Amino acid sequence: MFPGVRPGLIALVVVALVLLVVVTSSVGTVGAGERGVHLRFGAVTGRVLDEGLYVITPFIARVVTMDVRIQKEEVRASASSSDLQTVESVVALNFHLQPDMAASVYQDVGTEYNHRLVAPALQESVKAGTALYTAEELITKRQIVREDIKRFLTEKLQPRGILIDDFNILDFQFSKTFNAAIE
Repeated sequence: MFPGVRPGLIALVVVALVLLVVVTSSVGTVGAGERGVHLRFGAVTGRVLDEGLYVITPFIARVVTMDVRIQKEEVRASASSSDLQTVESVVALNFHLQPDMAASVYQDVGTEYNHRLVAPALQESVKAGTALYTAEELITKRQIVREDIKRFLTEKLQPRGILIDDFNILDFQFSKTFNAAIE
């Protein structure tokens, strides 16, 4: 084949390259603030890997990382008060994935748990919490309203492996008619 090159040397280079591919595909890292979900043939094994180095069986297993750091979701929500006033709210939610439930969340929802679970629960909880109070009470009892909405969120998301760190009502806006009546 190649003049002056021994067949044994070619075989040694090929074996070294194969070993290099196997070793590099069997070692990886899980970054800070993440957990690794171990998959075997695409199926979730239930094993959650902590931050750092891991070793897996190449070509059979792989690891999907899930972010467990605190994330923020800020949304506008439209709701009605108990006295049927339209209320436009801007709310902010800080939440994180419960690290030991990363495999379960990945299996049930995937990596887009924010859009599939958190955002709808946030909208629904704001509507439910706002409906308990009159427009006037939403202003005067803001802290109690905040705690009620946070409780609704916790009840909805905690069983799914998402923990609520903080919830804030940034702004309430009422209809122009209601504002004119107040003035």
